Amino acid sequence: MKNELFIKNNIGDEGEQMYLVIGDIVEKVNIVAPSTKCEDVYKIFDENPSLEGIVVCTGEQPIGLVMKTQFFQKLSTKYGFDLFMKRTIDLVMDQELLVVDFSAPIAEVSTLAMNRKQANLYDYVVVTKQGSIYGIVSMRDLIIKLSEVQINIARYSNPLSGLPGNNVIEEKLQEILTYENFSVFYLDIDLFKVFNDTYGFREGDVLLKETANIISETILTSANEPSFVGHIGGDDFIAVIPHYDHELLCEAIINRFDQFILRFYSDEERKKGYIRAITRQGTVENVPLVSISIAVVQNKNFIISTVEQLSKKAAELKKKCKEFKHSVFLTLDDAEGETDASQYEELVR
Repeated sequence: MKNELFIKNNIGDEGEQMYLVIGDIVEKVNIVAPSTKCEDVYKIFDENPSLEGIVVCTGEQPIGLVMKTQFFQKLSTKYGFDLFMKRTIDLVMDQELLVVDFSAPIAEVSTLAMNRKQANLYDYVVVTKQGSIYGIVSMRDLIIKLSEVQINIARYSNPLSGLPGNNVIEEKLQEILTYENFSVFYLDIDLFKVFNDTYGFREGDVLLKETANIISETILTSANEPSFVGHIGGDDFIAVIPHYDHELLCEAIINRFDQFILRFYSDEERKKGYIRAITRQGTVENVPLVSISIAVVQNKNFIISTVEQLSKKAAELKKKCKEFKHSVFLTLDDAEGETDASQYEELVR
């Protein structure tokens, strides 16, 4: 899953079930010491027909795994019963067990489990917490839960970018309004329709996907505190951080975007800074190169208590961003100060 990197931060209440970690589906497990006799392990399996495996631990640290199927196979070989029953389980246990931390994402664990040897594909996944045994997850439960996660991701995420869609975005915005400090970034690609009409939908999809990557990687890997990125739809994105330190994040997004967008243009178009294209009015004009606008709405000097107020402020700010012919970010303070495009050009020189 594409956005597994961002799982821990990129959730709302509605989307929590999409981003389970392995510890969320763990089960208790029977534990034995390495000095336990095989006959005692046999008895445990015999008395618990539904039990599939046992973990061998030294203290609280797992060192081996005994799956019932393999255990019984060894006992059923010629002389196997007589050979092993009076001996200790450490001679029979599998030492190549898959051990993961309880905080590992389910999709990541699934990949590790499926990459095991064929003979071990259906072994338990052993889960630890701070190095101590925490429980096990069966492959059956792991596959079922992974399927549920993937279905929910498809349901609540934008199919193109893989980012959370409007259901999760709505939940996150309601949550962010309870924060003492927040910054909400409304981002959209300027002149995207002209770009799509000129270069085609395939290139348009490439641009949208890379824009999603740029925003996600910048926000979710740079902001250590809980943060969020969503795809509203089309060329509109949203990002949330629980503080006011927006400048470096906005600059990083713009710098990466402006570098990436150059790949679509010829050397001559880059030098001129525009292309000849058909506008929405149906006329052929000089159209600036695609840019990105970021409207940053903060509760720094403004009281914002509803999502509607937040959206209205963002719409006003985005309109002001459109006055510029290049990528730009503006805050509510910039709008209140009536900074126009020409004044902004002087400030950034």
